[in-house]
Amino acid sequence: MVNLRRVAETSTTTTSEGERPSHEHLPQRTTANGRGVFLTDGGIETDLIFNDRLELPHFAAFVLLKDRQGQAALESYYRRYAAIARENGTGFIFEIPTWRASLDWGRKLGYAAQALQEANAQAIELMANLRRELGDARTPMVISGCVGPRRDGYDPGTVMSAAEAEAYHAGQIGVFARSEADMVTAITMTNANEAIGIARAATAADMPVAISFTLDRRVAADRAGLARSDRRS
Repeated sequence: MVNLRRVAETSTTTTSEGERPSHEHLPQRTTANGRGVFLTDGGIETDLIFNDRLELPHFAAFVLLKDRQGQAALESYYRRYAAIARENGTGFIFEIPTWRASLDWGRKLGYAAQALQEANAQAIELMANLRRELGDARTPMVISGCVGPRRDGYDPGTVMSAAEAEAYHAGQIGVFARSEADMVTAITMTNANEAIGIARAATAADMPVAISFTLDRRVAADRAGLARSDRRS
C-alpha cells in the first residue's frame, strides 16, 4: 500500500500547446476514504512468468504490448488488482509495465529509440483506458510511469554519475510527462547517483517521483552514500 500524500506537494503546471496538460499534481491522493491510501500491484514480471507462463525476455513486460494477446494478459493482470481496490474502497496505482523500457534494455530487445518511445506511450494509453473504465470517486486511480535501473537490479556494475543518469532516463520520463501519467516511480535502484539523476529528470519534467532501492547487501554501502548526500542537500 502507498500513501500518496507523501509523494508530492500540491502544485499546478502551465505548459505550452502539445506538452503536458496543466493540472494539479496527484489530485487523487486525498480522495480514497479520505486517507490517501492506494493499492499497488505485486510484481508484474514474476507473476506473468510463473503464474501465466509467459516468456519475458530480459524480464521485460512491455514487450507484451506488441500484440493483442499480450495486451490482454496485461489487462487481466491489472484488472485483478483494480478489483481488490474497488472491493476495499482504496485507490489503485497503475504501475505501467515499463521497468525495462529504457534505451539500453530496449536495444537488447531489438527496439530502436522511436519504437521504445512508442511502447512507453502505448503502455500509458492502455492504463488510461482501464482507468476510464474502472476508476470512480470511491476508487480513484493513478497512472505511474515505471523506471528501472540502467543495469541489473541487484548489481550496479559501472555506476553512472548523477548527470549521466539524468540524461539517460530523461527520454523515458519525458514520454510520461507528455501523457496521462500522473507520476514517476523508479524501482530496484542500486546506487545513489542513478536515483539522484532520476529525481532530477522527473523534477525537470515537472513530475512527482517516488524512488525505491533494492534491499541487498551489495548495495548497502551505496545506500549509505545516499544518506550522506541527503544530509548535505
